[in-house]
Amino acid sequence: MNTRKSGKQSAHKETDGVKKRVAVIGATGSVGSSVLDVCRHHRDRLEVVALAAGRNAEKLAALSEEFGAPQLCLESKEAADSLSEKLASPQQKKVLFGASGLEILSQDPDIDHIVFASSGTAAIEALQAALIAGKEVSLANKESIVVGGMWVMPLVRGRDQLRPLDSEHNAIWQCLQGEKEKPRKIYLTASGGPFRDWSWENLKNVTPEMALKHPVWSMGAKITIDSATLMNKGIELIEAMFLFGVRQVEALVSPGSFVHGLVEFEDGCVKMLAGEPDMRLPAASCLFWPERLPPKADFPRPELSARTLFFGLPDEGCFPALKIAKEVMKRGGPYPALLIGADEVAVDRFMKREIPFTAIPEVVEKTLSAYPAGPPVSLDEALTVVEWGRRHCASICDKMR
Repeated sequence: MNTRKSGKQSAHKETDGVKKRVAVIGATGSVGSSVLDVCRHHRDRLEVVALAAGRNAEKLAALSEEFGAPQLCLESKEAADSLSEKLASPQQKKVLFGASGLEILSQDPDIDHIVFASSGTAAIEALQAALIAGKEVSLANKESIVVGGMWVMPLVRGRDQLRPLDSEHNAIWQCLQGEKEKPRKIYLTASGGPFRDWSWENLKNVTPEMALKHPVWSMGAKITIDSATLMNKGIELIEAMFLFGVRQVEALVSPGSFVHGLVEFEDGCVKMLAGEPDMRLPAASCLFWPERLPPKADFPRPELSARTLFFGLPDEGCFPALKIAKEVMKRGGPYPALLIGADEVAVDRFMKREIPFTAIPEVVEKTLSAYPAGPPVSLDEALTVVEWGRRHCASICDKMR
């Protein structure tokens, strides 16, 4: 008879014949969908037992029926009530809501591995709870580390408990496996976005429709716009600094997104991780680590024979958002939280056609320069700084209308 261990011991075991029980927070988004596709193709190894999303009750209900997940969570009571009405057998489901619901889910002893693939800061406390409970955690939420890294990273136990899921950070994580010394430098790659070779004058005419056409990845609107300005890469640099404890972090443009990350060591050697741009690959590495399972169905295989690799420096003159984020990385204090709040509003106002594309870094920089206080000393204070950044950036954008 197979038995399970519960609580803190359940996250770091592999027992023959027992499926790993998985929760996916952000289940209806692009990254969450990739994670669930891995689970879909490996039902003999993975059991989806909990799903959480923002407001999409209809899609979450369909996923719950497909995977048989007994625990569900949405961001509000109204959304949770709507979800209950859509379920075929609501009496067999536990429906939670809000940040408190995510925290309850994250500490459940019947969950082994929790994927955080939602956007924003709402799940930071749940992430902390999962780490304290000893769960395996796959993370694709930049805000939780950029805003809360000071209060999240000390909770991580060992190199494998917190598994970066974003392709670039996942690449660095894999490259560092087996290494005892810290690297000299870390490089995160960027496709360069849809406007890689554009001049500043041409960038002034970019519309939301143009910016949403990423040349490689299929992502949500916010991260797609951030990728077009290269703000996303800047935020990823800050995240990498927290995740890997390395301050020497740079971005390299590598069109095609085949190489996802590089690590330079003191002896001059460089490791890199390459693979087709498919989020199911880093998802599988996180879910099955340290195993490497053969891909199934339409999972991609690398094409190497006709591929040429190129690495170049980003043009920070045309893409000042990256330069701003790198300065934030150096300064620390309240600025990472301010950056997250201000950029969120700036992108939203651009999407609403209230400010031009080239004004996104401008209003973010003005917000950073205006902050009158010191660094936050707690997670609650950091979240307050995020909100200040939102409000101040909104007031700047209002004046530009």
